[in-house]
Amino acid sequence: MTGVTPDALRDDLWQAVADGDEGTALALVRRARRSGADPETLLVDVVAGIQRRIGAAWAADRLSVAQEHAATAINDRVVTLLTTPDEGAKPSPPRGRVVVACVEGEWHALPARLVTEVLRLRGWRVDFLGARTPVRHLVNHLHRSAADAVLLSSSLPTRLPAAHAAVTACQAVGTPVLAGGAAFGPDGRYARLLGADSWAPGAREAADVLAAGLERPGNAAVRHPVDDLPHLADQEYALLTRARSRLVRQTFADLSDRLPAVRRYDDEQRERTAEVLAHTVDFLAAGLYVDDTDLFTGFLTWTAEILTARGVPGPSLLPVLASLGEQVHDFPRARRLLDEGALALGDPTGPVTAGRSSR
Repeated sequence: MTGVTPDALRDDLWQAVADGDEGTALALVRRARRSGADPETLLVDVVAGIQRRIGAAWAADRLSVAQEHAATAINDRVVTLLTTPDEGAKPSPPRGRVVVACVEGEWHALPARLVTEVLRLRGWRVDFLGARTPVRHLVNHLHRSAADAVLLSSSLPTRLPAAHAAVTACQAVGTPVLAGGAAFGPDGRYARLLGADSWAPGAREAADVLAAGLERPGNAAVRHPVDDLPHLADQEYALLTRARSRLVRQTFADLSDRLPAVRRYDDEQRERTAEVLAHTVDFLAAGLYVDDTDLFTGFLTWTAEILTARGVPGPSLLPVLASLGEQVHDFPRARRLLDEGALALGDPTGPVTAGRSSR
């Protein structure tokens, strides 16, 4: 990059994005482009880095939800500016055609868009289907497009069951799947577990995987989840997800009993508490789906850090685990995850004992 380093641009652009100053942000990027900056470097090393910083600032309570949304929107405008073709530019013949889509229920679209734009810079024709792509729409598009591969993006592990359905459906029509995003684990363990043909940790790596080639799986019958994940035969995941609403309601009621301060919460505090409880049940279900303790305990420790940043003691999650443990007492895998969760939060006695002692 001529005239300005990626680190310097990242710092200046971060300040503009955090301040909600779209004009300055776009001006910085225009200046960088005029100085000869490489678009791929700007996308991967600058824009993606700023997006990670936005998430970290929100988690540390340095950005409100509204500020986080505004900052992400500015980052999205920066991507548009970086990837708008020069007037009169003649496109080269594409090296192949791929589809990029977020799994159903996944609304974090910027990572998938960054992959899309890097692939276009590398000469691929890309059909970007955006956020929350239903499986049936994705498969219908594959029937019409004859794509060489599907790149499936997800940031939230709670979307892994939907990702699994998408992987098997795409492979059933003969299209290989390259998975990416934080949902699949830092080492791609969940992508492999769900049967994806490959995994990439970032945009450049995804482009390299495509350049090396992905073998088409050949048309086959759609697999059932239990075919890949035999532990689902115990029905714990299915029963837990079916009882989600009841579990959240009962846990909230139990929390009011275990922590009297909850009874004095205002409407906003009650709404935020309900969101935490719903996320906890969803991550418990995701942990059951892939049968991985780390997925659930990682969510709990991350949530405890966020609560602490907002003035709520992290151990306040222990009564939540206690209530859930009592409600799913007939589910041995779920109880194991809850016990490990209590240990991760620093309580060696287990969730039920911890919850009772806090009454």
